[in-house]
Amino acid sequence: MALFHFHATQVKRSAGQSAIASAAYRAGEKLYSEYYGDVSDYTRKGGVICSEILLPAHAPPEYADRQTLWNAVEKAERGKKAQLAYSFDIALQNEFSLDENIALARQFLLDNFVSRGMTVDFVVHQPDKEDGGISNPHFHVLCPIRPLKENGTWDAKQHREYVLDADGNRVKDEAGNDVFNSVPTTDWGRPETLEAWRTAWADLCNAKFAEKGLDCRIDNRSFVRQGLDLLPTIHEGPAVQQMEAKGIQTEKGELNRWIKATNALIRDAKRKIAALFSWLKEAKAELSKPQQPNLAELLGSYYTGRNAGAWSNKAKVGNIKQYSEMINFITAQNLYTPDDLEARLDTLSGQINGLKDSLKTKSTRMKELDELLRMVEYYAAGKPVYEKLNSIKFKKSRENYANEHENALRLFHMAQRKLKPHFSESGKLPLTRWRDELAALQQEYKTRQAELSLLYADVKKLWNIKFAVEKVLQEQNRPQHDREHKHEQER
Repeated sequence: MALFHFHATQVKRSAGQSAIASAAYRAGEKLYSEYYGDVSDYTRKGGVICSEILLPAHAPPEYADRQTLWNAVEKAERGKKAQLAYSFDIALQNEFSLDENIALARQFLLDNFVSRGMTVDFVVHQPDKEDGGISNPHFHVLCPIRPLKENGTWDAKQHREYVLDADGNRVKDEAGNDVFNSVPTTDWGRPETLEAWRTAWADLCNAKFAEKGLDCRIDNRSFVRQGLDLLPTIHEGPAVQQMEAKGIQTEKGELNRWIKATNALIRDAKRKIAALFSWLKEAKAELSKPQQPNLAELLGSYYTGRNAGAWSNKAKVGNIKQYSEMINFITAQNLYTPDDLEARLDTLSGQINGLKDSLKTKSTRMKELDELLRMVEYYAAGKPVYEKLNSIKFKKSRENYANEHENALRLFHMAQRKLKPHFSESGKLPLTRWRDELAALQQEYKTRQAELSLLYADVKKLWNIKFAVEKVLQEQNRPQHDREHKHEQER
């Protein structure tokens, strides 16, 4: 199940925390603290799959070593209550493979943290119940709060922004000191930045879900902001998670299971209620629409009117026959309203145009092939004449022979000119291919003509039906007094 968890805190001495100890615990390593003069050893900790240091371009390369980096951070912070690092705990997705999760986390950190100049200590934990590890895949991030300057040295966390008067001069307090505001050097600690990171992570995961063709999505907003009447789960912590992973049920675990089951019931109920309201809305909209007249009823009115004015039983029988044929036709075509009739006419019109274009193309090609084969006949008939002409040595005799066979030679030269592009290197023409293509085209042309005839027959029936329907609709839309006047005249 897709899960969004993106928790941000600070590592600070005022809470009795150490940057070295925090980094060692998350990475499952043994690190020495120069500040405290002690060792933090978490090498027996399981579940650590991947650990990396991601540095911005201007960071000293030695900070790629975890111990060096965090000792440098501890050294830069002299205050006993100093804020040392930002700490992030971010859930990965069970729907992704381990490699996909690691790549996704790395991409997120490079695009959103490192690109801002942040130094990133990045560790991935994978669920491993046999190892007693954490029950959900996630990654930890530690980032020094103090930024690095372009020269690789640590910058100040804050800088002074002096208050100026209307003339641009510094404002003084009662003691004569400059009045200033302490402004953070970076925007890393702003709530807006954290929200942007949460959104970016959700968007990145959702893009991956879409890429893999999965329907699940995550939302960085709280249930309240999403407008969801759901109960939030409580944070379990590593100790509870490890106990649950070993099959030991805890109060927090039981409570979260109850919350998840309750939320599932709430979601299911809301989904069913929403579906019901949607159906009611659609039904109401459909019922509020003006109902189209029924084709069968309109045709019935038309032929009832025709029979009323028929002079003979033969005419009445003919009307009944036509009516029956039309009803059978619209039933077979699934036509129930005038709109259905118009749509069917449009469809047939498109099919007819397509067939006509196809027939035109085939006809053009058949004419080309007929012409080529006719040229072949001219060429074959005139070639012996041409060759004999070239064998005559005496000029007068040649002239007499050419005059006698003028027409054959003229047709030969014409055929030779038109066939020239089609001769192979061996001097042969593709006669068999031309004849086969022509025969196939002739058969296809015949088939398409038959299809076109059937379509024209259907169109004719549809136009007859349309004429009858429009006749009835015009009569129904005529003002009442006009209809009464017409009936009086007919009497």
